[in-house]
Amino acid sequence: MWKKGLATWEKYRSIVRVCRDAMRNVKAQLELNMARDVKDNKKGFFKYISSKRKTRENVSSLLNEVGALVTKDAEKAELMNAFFASVFTAKAGPQEPQTLEVGESLE
Repeated sequence: MWKKGLATWEKYRSIVRVCRDAMRNVKAQLELNMARDVKDNKKGFFKYISSKRKTRENVSSLLNEVGALVTKDAEKAELMNAFFASVFTAKAGPQEPQTLEVGESLE
């Protein structure tokens, strides 16, 4: 929608702002109504609170460098830390791009 021109982009952004503000207002009004009616509707109040407190999904089992299955949270954290450290560590000096010869695999 917004790729057609600058005027359309500005219109798109204004619509986004209006929708975001409307959603925030509706959420605030819902929470105020819920707090006001908590004496009459305890179940609804606690259901809403529980939905906000739930933890997200756990990280599933991972395979380490030797192919063993890692299931403990501390071990998974260490494995992910080591992986991200290896990926996001800046190397000193420029690297030459590596090219594959015909018949070579990516392994």
